[in-house]
Amino acid sequence: MASGFFLDGAMIPRSASRSIDERTEARHAAVSSTAVLEFRGRKHVVRLINISSSGAMVIFPHMPNIGERLPLQLLDRGLVSSQVRWVKEGRIGLSFVRPE
Repeated sequence: MASGFFLDGAMIPRSASRSIDERTEARHAAVSSTAVLEFRGRKHVVRLINISSSGAMVIFPHMPNIGERLPLQLLDRGLVSSQVRWVKEGRIGLSFVRPE
């Protein structure tokens, strides 16, 4: 379930680049440069920026809520469930949700 909080990158201004990279796996270029993201009942073609085993960054002009679950159709992986981790300047970070 999505949270009621709205974090769009404007709440905490970042004037400096990230000084450390806490990601555990490498990001790779996607097999396809596009994917299909389902957002609130509508499907949108999005541009993939990068992808890893645990998530992806996409260009997306709409503003989802942090924690919102969005189905993502990838050419090389099929349909995966993802969760919004961050939103900033027309890009969103998604983590892939593992089945329970």
